[in-house]
Amino acid sequence: MEYFLQTPAWAAFQRSLGRTVHEESGQGWRFLAVEEKNPAGKVIYTPYGPVADSLEAFDDAVAALVAIARRSRAVFVRMEPVTAGFEAADAGAVLRERGLQPAPSNQQPELSWIVDLDGDFKDVLAGMKPTNRNLYRNIHKKGVTFRSSQDPEEISVLLDFLHMTAARNGFKPQSDDYLSSVARSLMPAGAGTLFIAELEGEPIAAALAYDSADTRTYAHAALDDTHRKLSAGIPLLVTLMADAKDKGLKHVDLWGVAPEDEPDHKWAGFTAFKKSFGGREIAYPGTWDLPVNKFRYGAYQVARKLREKLR
Repeated sequence: MEYFLQTPAWAAFQRSLGRTVHEESGQGWRFLAVEEKNPAGKVIYTPYGPVADSLEAFDDAVAALVAIARRSRAVFVRMEPVTAGFEAADAGAVLRERGLQPAPSNQQPELSWIVDLDGDFKDVLAGMKPTNRNLYRNIHKKGVTFRSSQDPEEISVLLDFLHMTAARNGFKPQSDDYLSSVARSLMPAGAGTLFIAELEGEPIAAALAYDSADTRTYAHAALDDTHRKLSAGIPLLVTLMADAKDKGLKHVDLWGVAPEDEPDHKWAGFTAFKKSFGGREIAYPGTWDLPVNKFRYGAYQVARKLREKLR
């Protein structure tokens, strides 16, 4: 799988926000890393990276990241080595041996849900719950149609539905400015696609997806409360998957899910929804920090723990 956060399209988007992006590669490794600000100071962050095909290649990538951090006077490197020549279960020992330590929290999901698109699409449908298949096959009888768009102006459809969902569930979505910037950067380049469900020509649900060379990532979705009983979000997601299959992609990444043994997790409802489409869970090593300026990183950790204690 090629992770979208390690693609040139994501690098271009980050640069469009005015951020400094580093892209380097070598024998068996590559990474995209972004300079970020943190209470400790500057951080070199490589989301779902570095990408390496062996432990030796991973070590070379880490050395390159440390060199960037030193040149940039960054306090530490933050990484999420999902493809680094070792299994997620072995990550703790491997990374600690190299001086890394777990970050205070994971920046990207530690567990994700993947639907593979191998074989015929009817096989993908067969792995879903019957309700999902039936909605996909029959919702047109209720006057619902689906279309895709790469016009960034249409991101307003999704934004309106996200505002409704946020008001209903009491959460804060990503800002309109941020998602509008995503749309302007990714959609015309073909790296982002908006899928829209319509009832008699009026939008009732929308989903934004990002594409890498082999994987479509289900990034943002919301629907109009007025038409919740139609459950248009389900066939909309199946349509997104069918389109990915038609484009020759191999996987659909439904993004973060809750651990199976945590029924009260904040993502439990989303997780049940995602698992109803069939697929498999994939575990990642999580987010890890490699201190470069050890004194300042140590002070940052002490201050952070003190703040947590005071709360």
